[in-house]
Amino acid sequence: MAGYGDNEGFAAYAEAAGHVIPDGTTALQITAARQRGSMVIDRYEMKFPGHRTGGYAQERAWPRIGASTYWGEAVPSDIIPPAIINASYEAAFLELTNPGSLSPVVTGSASVKREKIGQLEVEYSTSSSTSVDDMVAMATPVVTAIEGLLWPFLMPCLPGILAV
Repeated sequence: MAGYGDNEGFAAYAEAAGHVIPDGTTALQITAARQRGSMVIDRYEMKFPGHRTGGYAQERAWPRIGASTYWGEAVPSDIIPPAIINASYEAAFLELTNPGSLSPVVTGSASVKREKIGQLEVEYSTSSSTSVDDMVAMATPVVTAIEGLLWPFLMPCLPGILAV
């Protein structure tokens, strides 16, 4: 599976953003991080306008047919916008330096409310919601740099359909 962009583009983005790629990082580790970063971006697919150029068999969410920006500018169906690639690079850097940080595993049945070790006892705050969807939403990190790069390509959230 290929991630958005390439390793050279990732290195250039990281340098321009002031990110330091850890010494000893291999090309294979960067490629794997880019793959995971691209998977994070593809989680937004339901909010992207249009549909995959290559249909359901297309590996990534981009390129897309019928995509446009928030302002209504058409996105050509044969390109992946640089902001999408850069958002995947940002996610890739986070995954490279802290693997799995953008894909937390949530187990609702394993939550601990109170823990006692020796004389030390701690009670953790708990959510009033036990819905799996709510627990996943609470555990999913929000990275403002990624959100900032993606928002021009997300469909506006409209409050509902009004009928007259």
